[in-house]
Amino acid sequence: MTLADTESHMQKAVEATQRAFNTIRTGRANTSLLDRVMVEYYGSPTPLKSLANINTPDASTITIQPYDKNSLTQIEKAISLADIGLTPNNDGEVVRLNIPPLTSERRQEFVKLASKFAEEGKVSIRNVRRDAVESARKQEKNSDISKDEALDLQDEIQKLTDKYSAKIEELLAEKEKDITTV
Repeated sequence: MTLADTESHMQKAVEATQRAFNTIRTGRANTSLLDRVMVEYYGSPTPLKSLANINTPDASTITIQPYDKNSLTQIEKAISLADIGLTPNNDGEVVRLNIPPLTSERRQEFVKLASKFAEEGKVSIRNVRRDAVESARKQEKNSDISKDEALDLQDEIQKLTDKYSAKIEELLAEKEKDITTV
């Protein structure tokens, strides 16, 4: 595993953590809440965003306008089953989701969830570090690189680990601020 591969894998871990953060409600309408919603459309699960135009006309409402009006009931059903804590309202043209303000207990639950996602991201980064360090030790054992080169490589891997762990911490602090801001 090269240093570039290691950095690439760590970057992907940070991106995955960011995507996980996007699925957490913050009290404001955000279309990324619906990223995981799959709609049963003509017998196959289809992502909601490929079946409808999703907008946020104001801070507390998400509107979903399907391209095919016949899919309104399936979209409504999929949102109900998605367990995102929102009740869809169908007016025959558009599905509306009203985002209720979060209670302080609910905000704390979301902060804990964000912390859990951040920890999973850091674990992923540490796993990449472990694999990269093992690879460096293997190269040294096979006499592909010298002991000094192996130690230098391990230092570089640790610097990358620290850099990407700090990025996850920044993202977590940002998300916690979003969640706790009323």
